[in-house]
Amino acid sequence: MENFEFHRPTSYYFGVGRENEIGSIVKDLDKHKVLLVYGGNSCIKSGLLERVQKSLSSAGVAVVSKGGVVPNPRADLVYELIDLGRKEQVDFVVAVGGGSAIDTAKAAALGIVNDGDFFDFFLKKRQPKDCLEIGVVLTIPAAGSEGSSSAVIQKEIDGHFYKCGLSSNFFVPTFAVMNPELTKTLPAYQTACGTVDMMAHVMERYFTNTPEVSITDRLCEAVLTSIIETVPRVLRDPDNYEVRANVMWAGTLAHNDTCGVGREQDWATHALEHQLSALYDIAHGAGLAVMFPAWMEYTMPHNPMRFAQFATRVFGLSMDFEDPKRTAKAGIAALRSFFKSIGMPLNFADIGAKEEDIPQMLKLLGVDSERTIGHFVPLNRDACEAIYKIAAQYSY
Repeated sequence: MENFEFHRPTSYYFGVGRENEIGSIVKDLDKHKVLLVYGGNSCIKSGLLERVQKSLSSAGVAVVSKGGVVPNPRADLVYELIDLGRKEQVDFVVAVGGGSAIDTAKAAALGIVNDGDFFDFFLKKRQPKDCLEIGVVLTIPAAGSEGSSSAVIQKEIDGHFYKCGLSSNFFVPTFAVMNPELTKTLPAYQTACGTVDMMAHVMERYFTNTPEVSITDRLCEAVLTSIIETVPRVLRDPDNYEVRANVMWAGTLAHNDTCGVGREQDWATHALEHQLSALYDIAHGAGLAVMFPAWMEYTMPHNPMRFAQFATRVFGLSMDFEDPKRTAKAGIAALRSFFKSIGMPLNFADIGAKEEDIPQMLKLLGVDSERTIGHFVPLNRDACEAIYKIAAQYSY
């Protein structure tokens, strides 16, 4: 196990009706004016936005609200929020929604108190020095951004969309309000996409070169098996509060780094997928369902026993000690089968992607013979191209 520092100051307010407490939560933080960031009409139609605004106002906290967040969140709205936040002199930012709303709020909170273009931080041109604190009212269990130190934003530059992530301790929310009842109206497809997203967050940590990390291995496996057991129940019975609650908490544990401390992490698959969702504007989880098994096929020979362990502990498959690769391949097949069972795509054709666009994806990815992505197996341009082709050509 590697040396590590782990600090997550997020306070979680979990359960029925907790969104009605947000006013007192913010007031206790000695904040006076909130920029409230949200997505489309769903939180308006459900009355959630009104309840949040009322709770804040009743506590004496001024509210400035702006919606318009879309999946694969755009920089354009972030710039508008930065201007609004500065004009209104807000001292706190609250996101109402899922990962896109939260990431947009994080980027705005960063930009409000830092001069220059906020996207420079995402392009790694400079490091942030300050940020407004962030709160969350979560409505979609998926991205785990309610407890993570990361955000992903995309921006069009010279006719190309660049989807970039930034990790900073400034981005760890101060609090997250989590009411599983708010997720009952999610469409099945969105629930399934969120499922893949949270599983991918765990698997980016699970496939590691760090030896002797049994405690976090077991944590990863527990989260994955719980997701695999509970999500089909959610899809069969969307109104079941108890299974919704387990899925919502799994999404947080998948990405607040509880499962990742003390070990090298990979994150190549997320980088590979970002080019798909930037180019085709598909759901992030759908792209991950296509890309993660393809990445696994390519990297499995590096450490077949790690994949065989995944197969036996997560999917309960029998271990073939004479040929661990057989077990490893069966685990990859089991993952694809699970994705298919919850309605997820498995290849380029399923998401409308084109194999002839791979050179453009590689260009946006920024890899070459020396510049690589990932850690489990560092992937250069040829390796990334091979993985994209596996994803494009997979048939079932």
